[in-house]
Amino acid sequence: MADTSSSLQWYFPLSALDSTPSDTPRSRELYDRARGVEFLFRLGSSLALPTSAMCTAATWFHRFYMRHSMSDFHRQDLAAACIFLATKTEECGRKLRDVARVCQAKIHNTDVNNIPADGKEVEQCQTAILLTEEVLLEAICFDFVVENPHSHLVDMFDAVSTDDLVQEYAWSIAHDSLVYSWSYYDPSAHPECRYRTPLCILYPPKIVAAACYVLAQRIHDGPNSPSLDARIAVTAPCMSLPTPPTHKPPSPDATRSAIEHFQFTESEISSVAVVLAILIDFYCAQDTALYPYLSAMISVPPPVSSLSNTRIFAPFSTIAQISTSDAVVQESFDNRTPNSSHGGHTPMTHISDAQHIT
Repeated sequence: MADTSSSLQWYFPLSALDSTPSDTPRSRELYDRARGVEFLFRLGSSLALPTSAMCTAATWFHRFYMRHSMSDFHRQDLAAACIFLATKTEECGRKLRDVARVCQAKIHNTDVNNIPADGKEVEQCQTAILLTEEVLLEAICFDFVVENPHSHLVDMFDAVSTDDLVQEYAWSIAHDSLVYSWSYYDPSAHPECRYRTPLCILYPPKIVAAACYVLAQRIHDGPNSPSLDARIAVTAPCMSLPTPPTHKPPSPDATRSAIEHFQFTESEISSVAVVLAILIDFYCAQDTALYPYLSAMISVPPPVSSLSNTRIFAPFSTIAQISTSDAVVQESFDNRTPNSSHGGHTPMTHISDAQHIT
């Protein structure tokens, strides 16, 4: 799908994350977004929604908070509203009461059968979802079309001879089964890696898909394989001395298959480098004591030409320790309904990529 003027309004420069309507530091907002998306996917999975619906809902989630403050709309209410709207636009309808019951079950960390369908909390949750959905529709300008990177990955898998494990790694990086386990994962499970980061509002899906593939290749090939810089270089690095002319076609360089497949411009390659750095930085922010299998990811040096010297995320464990707003205890819905159906501002959008990054 080609970029259009409609879709371009949803891509922002990285600096826009410092000027969102929320009044919290960027690191804190990114942490809250990640928690909100994690809740969204837990909710969608319990409702047995298809991956496409959950990914669409997560994209709306990030778009919404570029125009409204997180202090005005609780992330769990927005997650539920995004899921409910996606069940309608993605033709996988679920009843509002069922969405509200599952939402309450997740908040209370209990089985949904323990949540009475006619309870007061379910009624309040339904009201919060509907109120938030109304503002959501306005915030996303009734633009329901969302393109995801998965179709680009599938096209590349079909066009390029790729090891099955590389395909699974690339798919899991785009999904987030990586966060839970690389040893025992279902490539279609936990589809929120790309969405726990704000990449879906920073770069087009084709750029993100290429970065996921390149990173998967590098992890699969090991630390002694070509670096990320070599894999995404504008021209292939010279690996040997000049040889006499030959009529034989050059052997394809598998490490550069993503760049060659997508035929990126130099500017687009710069964007791939930044996406790689953001992905690696995101995983470096995770608690490796809880997720030791992330060592393969965080040991990969980011591209030199990217934001390798800039921290996008603060360590999540540090933020969690100083936060009291992430408790599982149910919050009063009186304090969680939208303060206003209007207001907020939209950070300046962008069309080009690397030139806007500070």
